[in-house]
Amino acid sequence: MLAAAGLGSRRALEKRIEAGEIELNGKPATIGATVRSGDRVTMDGRGWEVVASEADHRTLIYHKPEGEVTTRSDPEGRKTVFDRLPRLRGQRWIAIGRLDINTAGLLLLTTDGELANRMMHPSGQIDREYLCRIRGAVSEEQIARLLKGVDLDDGPACFSDVVPGEVTGGHAWFTVAIMEGRNREVRRLWEAVGAQVARLKRVRFGPVFLPARVRSGRYEEIAPADHRILREDVGLDAQARELNLVPAQRGQSSRSSSSHR
Repeated sequence: MLAAAGLGSRRALEKRIEAGEIELNGKPATIGATVRSGDRVTMDGRGWEVVASEADHRTLIYHKPEGEVTTRSDPEGRKTVFDRLPRLRGQRWIAIGRLDINTAGLLLLTTDGELANRMMHPSGQIDREYLCRIRGAVSEEQIARLLKGVDLDDGPACFSDVVPGEVTGGHAWFTVAIMEGRNREVRRLWEAVGAQVARLKRVRFGPVFLPARVRSGRYEEIAPADHRILREDVGLDAQARELNLVPAQRGQSSRSSSSHR
C-alpha cells in the first residue's frame, strides 16, 4: 500500500519496515501485516489514514488474431495483444488467462486485478470453450478418451464436453470445453490421442462469449453493469473497492505517535 501511494519502492519500504521505521496504529509495522479502512500509518513523522473507496474498473473483450503474443513485450519483436489496446492512466491491462501465438479468439483484459485472479484460479472452476479444426477423422474411441482423461507431462487432463461439428475437406470441426488453462492444454490433449489441431479459436470464457461483431484485431468494452455481474459470478462484491492512503490530520498522527512512545 505504501508503494502504491508513491512513498517508495517495495524493496526499500520492506527494509524500513524491518528496521522499525514505519508504524501501524502506533506500533511497529511488520511485513505482510493486513491494513483495513481506518488504520493509521506513520513514517518520518508524517501520518496517513487508510480509507476505502469505490474503484472504477474496465474490462475488454478482445478478438486476438493468430500471430500475436499475450505478453507486454516480446524479445523477438513480435506483435503483442497490448499493442492495440487503449492507453490507461494510473492503471494497467491484465490479461485473464493467455492464448498462445497460434491460437485466436476471445481474450478478456481488465484493470480489475481481483477479478482477474478469481477468474484464472483453478478453484473458480470456470470453463473455457474452443472451436477446433482437426486434421483427418476422429473416432468415437478418441473422443471417449478425451472425456475420460489422459496423462499429460504436467498431470492428467480432460475435456468436460466435446461436441462434433461438420466435416469438410478432410478436416473435422469440434467444440470442446475445458476447466483449466494450462499451457497449450487443448492442443496437447488432442495430440495425446493422436489427433492434430489445424486451427484453434477460443469462443467463450466462463459466461463471456466472443460476439460475432467483434472482428479479429478489434476489441469491445464491457458495460460497467456487466463488469459488476462478472464479479458477482465469481463470488466477489459487485462493486470493487480499494484501499488508499490519505494524509491524516495532525492531531490524529501525533496521537498515534505519542501513544507508541
